[in-house]
Amino acid sequence: MPVVQEVQPRIAILLPTYNGAQYLQEQIDSLLAQDYGNFVIVSRDDGSSDASVAIIEKNAEKFPKHFHIMQSDGENIGACASFSTLMEYVLEKQALLGLDAVYMMFCDQDDIWHRDKVSQSVAAILALEKRFPYRACLVHSDLRVVNESCELIEESFFAYQGIRPHKRSFARFLVSNSVTGCTAIVNEKLAALATPIPKQAIMHDWWLALLAAAFGHIETIDAALIDYRQHQTNTVGAKPYASSKWSLQKIKGAFSDPVYDEINRTLVTQASGFAGLHHQNIKNKHTFVLMAALWMGSRTRIIRNAVLKAFLSLST
Repeated sequence: MPVVQEVQPRIAILLPTYNGAQYLQEQIDSLLAQDYGNFVIVSRDDGSSDASVAIIEKNAEKFPKHFHIMQSDGENIGACASFSTLMEYVLEKQALLGLDAVYMMFCDQDDIWHRDKVSQSVAAILALEKRFPYRACLVHSDLRVVNESCELIEESFFAYQGIRPHKRSFARFLVSNSVTGCTAIVNEKLAALATPIPKQAIMHDWWLALLAAAFGHIETIDAALIDYRQHQTNTVGAKPYASSKWSLQKIKGAFSDPVYDEINRTLVTQASGFAGLHHQNIKNKHTFVLMAALWMGSRTRIIRNAVLKAFLSLST
């Protein structure tokens, strides 16, 4: 009896560009070298003044099966809005892009994907959907941290930044993000739930993770599937982990350090955005957690920082 092979779903790889010509072709080469061939790179330029557009167009002409260029008016809207725009576009143009079902991956312009990144990510999210059908699903992985010349800095981004990726409660994602966008794959349910990404969101990956934690499921691939390049123009970069344990300096900072205040304001802004859009749909057990997170906006500094510290110490 012949063995029936599962059909590989066509994957949309979202690639916004902005003055990334220096490393862009190397990234594209790593995408075209994947051991999983059924994908389309959906690209939008965010107002580049270098050769980024020309590089994308040249590759699209050479590999039309794997490229789709979203036309833009040259407006610079930033990384988070660029990914949100591409997500909305893919959902709207699903048929045009040849997607029977929508799965999206997020690609930065300056990294290098390992050859099995797409295949491992797809296998993991299909397995997660099999366990939790009709739910919002997100899968992400570890990364290798490298320098501009792709020389190794750290084998594990998780270890480098002190990230505990398996601690992924809704409460934890209100104050701390362990999902790096360029490692993630999401299904249609999550993409539709998350878009358009509101202006209150800190970044697209954090917003997706928060929504997945509240309404769906997150799975972690512990292997590093990408070389995460660090250079001077990173929008978001990797920094070595520093212990969050209290010290005399941090106790003083709890009363006088404006950095804590800015962190709290940013987190409260995102939590408020979530509450405004989704408070009616969250589970009862999440309602108190969300209300507590909003206490980080208290006028009293010690309360703000006590709540932040309590959330960061959550173990589930």
